[in-house]
Amino acid sequence: MTLLEQWQEQAYSETADKGALKKLWTDYFAREKEIYEQLLASPDEEVRGTVRELADKYQVDIMTMTGFLDGINDSLITKNPIEEMGEDTEVSLKFDKELLYKNMVAAGADWLYGLPQWEPIFTEERRKELYKEQKDSQTVRKAVKVYPNDPCPCGSGKKYKKCHGKNGANRFEA
Repeated sequence: MTLLEQWQEQAYSETADKGALKKLWTDYFAREKEIYEQLLASPDEEVRGTVRELADKYQVDIMTMTGFLDGINDSLITKNPIEEMGEDTEVSLKFDKELLYKNMVAAGADWLYGLPQWEPIFTEERRKELYKEQKDSQTVRKAVKVYPNDPCPCGSGKKYKKCHGKNGANRFEA
């Protein structure tokens, strides 16, 4: 069983005691925050090593490091092979700063995107822009329904049914 499978079995178990699972996640989030505080202190430095070396560096167990690597993977410049990694797999924590910030917002991890270590990386205005961009990207916008007798959205002044809707199209496409 791979490290990732072991982590997922432990962290997302449907048969585990709910109290134990809550403790696991509480402990994980505290450790995750500590790792991000260190990473964000030197955001342009590439941290590399084996999974075991990084676990030792950040003083966490292998499973916590595996969970961390799973969580950060979508924010990395080059993704790590988390699906098949073992303790001796070489990994990198070189992250895209804007993508990491947005992914933290998407995850609702205010304890991470609210870290003071972000302040020297992005201005408050830029953090607000990134926050808004991420939230807007998750907003589902319903297309406006155009009916046959409505004015055509292309601006021609014709009714939709006599313009873009005349060939049986169901919706307007510019």
